[in-house]
Amino acid sequence: MTKPAQHWRLRTRTLSPGKIPLLMGIINVTPDSFSDGGRFLDPRAAVQQGLKLAAEGADLLDVGGQSTRPGSEPVTADEELRRVMPVIVALCEQTSLPVSIDTSKAAVAREALAAGAEAINDVTALSGDPELIYAAAEGECGVCLMHMRGTPRTMQQAPVYEDAVAEVIEYLRRRRDASIDVGIDPARIAVDPGIGFGKTLEHNLALLSHAWRFHELGCPVLVGHSRKRFIGEVLGDSRADRTAGTIAVAVSLARQGVQILRVHDVGAVRQALLLYRAVGSG
Repeated sequence: MTKPAQHWRLRTRTLSPGKIPLLMGIINVTPDSFSDGGRFLDPRAAVQQGLKLAAEGADLLDVGGQSTRPGSEPVTADEELRRVMPVIVALCEQTSLPVSIDTSKAAVAREALAAGAEAINDVTALSGDPELIYAAAEGECGVCLMHMRGTPRTMQQAPVYEDAVAEVIEYLRRRRDASIDVGIDPARIAVDPGIGFGKTLEHNLALLSHAWRFHELGCPVLVGHSRKRFIGEVLGDSRADRTAGTIAVAVSLARQGVQILRVHDVGAVRQALLLYRAVGSG
């Protein structure tokens, strides 16, 4: 197995995974995200959630104002900015943790970076808005390139792959190279296989069980599996609480050397990972 990348450079700082993966806490400032839509639409509630995740041990906070759940419709840049900017400004003032902006729009990314955000986390791997890749290069920030088949509105309409793992790796390799070609420092690039974004249950499980293969790209690997539909599908109960399933997958990913986990339940996942390391990883 290729040795995992040791660092992820952001705009003004560098993150280095320790004995457990770094935890990216999710803050959805949306009315319709799949797990917590509407809970943190009020900026004050979103800021409090960010501070709570920080207290639970998050290593960075990811703020998004556009739902990317299956079937979701896009919102305007103005609406996205209205949702996220008060939250980003407040979190940059009230916590020392780096903040990333979860967006596919250059206008949103530029304002977020100007307000103190350290990274861009983009479900289109900097391809949805032709200006975004240049905004990332100019901003000299961290970027996370995620794989998605189609768009959030269409991605779950019978996705087909001959070899999901190989095809996702090759796509991310091309997006990594395109990013480097416009001047983005390779040390600033992380990659995300995009669990649940244009994948069936079988595709998701293949990607999760072969997450170690993504280290060949030479970038930190970020996985966002938290509370997703595949957990309920494996359990045979779409209404089941998905916290335990999220933790189980987190431990498997830690064993494979995945450097960053994007999760809702930071405290529970962190405790499980600390115990996993304490008793020996095997």
